[in-house]
Amino acid sequence: MQAIDQYRSTLDQLSKGIWAHPEAGYRETYACDATAKVLRDAGFEVEIGAGGVPTAIRASFGSGHPVIGLLGEYDALPGLSQECCGTEKKPVEGQGYGHGCGHNLLGVAHVGAAIGIKEEIEKNHLPGTVVYYGCPGEELLTGKPFMARGGAFRDLDLAMAFHPNTNNSATMGVSTALNSAKFHFKGRTAHAGGDPHNGRSALDAVELMDVGANYLREHVTSDVRIHYTILEGGTAPNIVPDKASVWYYVRALSRDAVVDCYDRLVKIAKGAAMMTETEVEIEFLGGCYNRLNNKVLTEMVDGIMRELPQEPWTQEELDFAKKLNESSASQWKKFLQKHNLPEDTQLHTGVLPIQYENTFASSDVGDVGHIVPTVSFTTACFAIGSPGHSWQFTSCSGSSIGEKGMIYAAKVMAVAGARILENPKIAEEAMAEFKASMGGKEYVCPIPDEVPLP
Repeated sequence: MQAIDQYRSTLDQLSKGIWAHPEAGYRETYACDATAKVLRDAGFEVEIGAGGVPTAIRASFGSGHPVIGLLGEYDALPGLSQECCGTEKKPVEGQGYGHGCGHNLLGVAHVGAAIGIKEEIEKNHLPGTVVYYGCPGEELLTGKPFMARGGAFRDLDLAMAFHPNTNNSATMGVSTALNSAKFHFKGRTAHAGGDPHNGRSALDAVELMDVGANYLREHVTSDVRIHYTILEGGTAPNIVPDKASVWYYVRALSRDAVVDCYDRLVKIAKGAAMMTETEVEIEFLGGCYNRLNNKVLTEMVDGIMRELPQEPWTQEELDFAKKLNESSASQWKKFLQKHNLPEDTQLHTGVLPIQYENTFASSDVGDVGHIVPTVSFTTACFAIGSPGHSWQFTSCSGSSIGEKGMIYAAKVMAVAGARILENPKIAEEAMAEFKASMGGKEYVCPIPDEVPLP
């Protein structure tokens, strides 16, 4: 904890630098280089291009077991540019991306944890290894699967994953697995008024596929989610479109359910092509697993969060959060009621009970969780009412509120790492639970070898 405090200025500068240079998935060159430099300067052995992904990092220190992995991320989101600490939506001019999921905080918190664990290894001469992974493209839900396909994470004994949120809590809830694919239809142009009979409409094929997918919803399990957006649909009403594309996500609370539903969706696409006498090309973009959280590690992290002091909020921070909460008042009040918090609570203090509620969002942390025992938790980095993937998140991500949550998370992971190094039996118990949960199955990367990196 002392080492993290000593590095706080460096960590804050790194986080704010990444916040000010938001980058798309697989293009995180600034974040990758800046993060690698801090780790290299701190004494880590740093590899850029981990798992064959150009902007991925593997930074390690120590030797022997247990090997503790820290899962950092640093990609941003399109359309979520926002001025720092603003209480109204106001994008930064000329900036197309923004940290509306707080990955500038996420990546750097794991850097801080790595530095803290390294200090513990050095000062107490402990056997064990800490590994920081900088994982690109999480918002595309394929970064860690691509890294895993390239051999990453296999040398770990366990992994820890922090994510910024509106509250402090560890989770045992499941997030959804996912498949992502684009369906490109090719037809034949014709004059839509003069000789429509000579045309074969690719747009008709897209629309028929969408209708079929919507009928499919009646015949899937209740955990399945299917959503899409039309990427291309023609150029003018009087031209039969010869090209049209639609992009689909299929989600479910298990990998098997995703694969089953996706296979049926592919049949619908082929049927739409047959009905319209068009051709369909399927561009499979990848997928990810559902989370598989580890109870041994989750209960340990929950206990540590309750032990460590949370830095108090200033009045200025509370006033700022209040204005943000007023911009999403219904969500703010719903959270307060759900968790029985005072009605004037603007920023979360304390620790919620371990969360067992499932989420229908997805995270590629689930892939690591099917390779080694993994724990996931959140800390309060945003105003309570802030919606996920929002300008409010971006505004807080660059503020002192985000910084405090980031440092708290770094200390939680560092203390957890220290306890595991001092008592390797924790890692052994976590692995025993992991093997029981897997039931003899092994991780199979959801992205085939022939699918190229984006």
